[in-house]
Amino acid sequence: MAMMDTTVVIKKVKKVAGHGHHGGAWKVAYADFVTAMMAFFLLMWLINTTSPEQKRGIADYFAPASVSESTSGAGGILGGTALGDDGNKSEGSASVVSELAPEAPTEADQGQSATNGSLASASDEAVRAEQQRREEAAFQSAAQSLRQAMKDMPELAELSKQILIDQTPEGLRIQLIDQEGRSMFEPNSARPNDRARLLLRAVSRVIVQLPNRITVTGHTSATPGQRNQADWQLSAGRADAARAIIQAAGVDPDRVYQVSGKANSDPLYPDDPSLPGNRRIAIVLLREAPVLPSDSSL
Repeated sequence: MAMMDTTVVIKKVKKVAGHGHHGGAWKVAYADFVTAMMAFFLLMWLINTTSPEQKRGIADYFAPASVSESTSGAGGILGGTALGDDGNKSEGSASVVSELAPEAPTEADQGQSATNGSLASASDEAVRAEQQRREEAAFQSAAQSLRQAMKDMPELAELSKQILIDQTPEGLRIQLIDQEGRSMFEPNSARPNDRARLLLRAVSRVIVQLPNRITVTGHTSATPGQRNQADWQLSAGRADAARAIIQAAGVDPDRVYQVSGKANSDPLYPDDPSLPGNRRIAIVLLREAPVLPSDSSL
């Protein structure tokens, strides 16, 4: 019995889960989606980081190049046009103009403006405070220098009681006053004596160290029981004579702001206007206000 040659063929079928391969179209759709998301987030970032002026610039860039000035029709595809003012009263070009109009300031913008204004005001106050601090320090140094000069110079030591130094709202005031038996001018004359010249030169050495403008005022004492009209001319003449000595000692003439005479209208000792101490020369180094830019809003 002949044996038959049989061949056994085993066929394996591999089952694939899901829907199988459908091509690469989904990749294109996914790439478009990612691109759109990137553009969206970029737009959100631009909106949050740009100023209102920059937003208006971007809007102007994407606005139509030409806008119809016709007052009729809607300006759209189906709006149509008319010869008169009648017709489709849709917004038309007016809508485009309204979109390009400047935006009203928001509360944040107003708050920012108020903050900038307060910072500018605070800066001005800081400048004034610093100017005042430096001026006070300069005045104190000048007063100390004059007092020290009175101590160091023997010829001035005996005259130290005839100089009064104080600070007033106008500035640093230096007063040269008469004492009993120690006048600074010839009787009823505007001519200064040697004592007055010595004191005025000592004061000038301090004045030249500062840039402030100065005023020079002459005062006389009152005569009991009478009013001497000549005191006005006498006090003004003595102030002008003091001004001449100060300038000759090196003080720039441009720094002299005012020279005046007050006669006996402003006594140093109001309780007794006839005292010799009311006869005096007052020199004031004026306080100088800081130079600031003008405010156009005022």
